[in-house]
Order: sequence, then structure tokens, then C-alpha cells
Amino acid sequence: MVLKVDSAAFRSALSEGKTLVVDFYADWCGPCRMLAPVMEELSEEYADKAAFCKMNVDDNPDIAREYGIMSIPCVMVFKGGALAGKNVGFVPRAGMKEFLEKNI
Repeated sequence: MVLKVDSAAFRSALSEGKTLVVDFYADWCGPCRMLAPVMEELSEEYADKAAFCKMNVDDNPDIAREYGIMSIPCVMVFKGGALAGKNVGFVPRAGMKEFLEKNI
């Protein structure tokens, strides 16, 4: 399950140091809407390896600015509170799975 988070919840999860997969998106973004079901599926498959969440960049511009998010969708993997991997743009399920395999 992909949990929707705001800046405070994101910072809290990050401070716990767990492996975190964050889908940065916006409601108006077509590729973001295409990626959402892919992330839902993968969140179930990788539930034992990482926590999955999504953050609306329009509602949380501070985080988007802090991490230099200029294009969406943008999926970032954090390990121990640090950025471990970044994927920008829509990729099909196989491509996203490959990205996660390398970074989780």
C-alpha cells in the first residue's frame, strides 16, 4: 500500500532511517496517474523491503525544492535517511521493478 504523506510525515519517516520509496507526483500530471497503479502493485511486492509513500509536490513545495524535483513523476529511494536512488519520468512496471531492485 502506498501511503499519502505531507512534509511532516515524510521528515518523520526519513528520520526513522527505514528504507523508503517516495513517489513525488501532482494530481494534474498524466504520467503520474499512469505510474500510480504500478507503484501500488510494487508496494505489495516489496512490502517486506521498504515503506512506500507518495507526496503531492504542489501541496509540499518545500520538499520538492529541497530535493531539486523539477520533473514528475519522480521516484526516490531513501536508505538510512539518505538518498539512494532517483528515477524521473514514467517507466513501465518492468523498468520500475529494475530500478527498485538496484536501489532497495
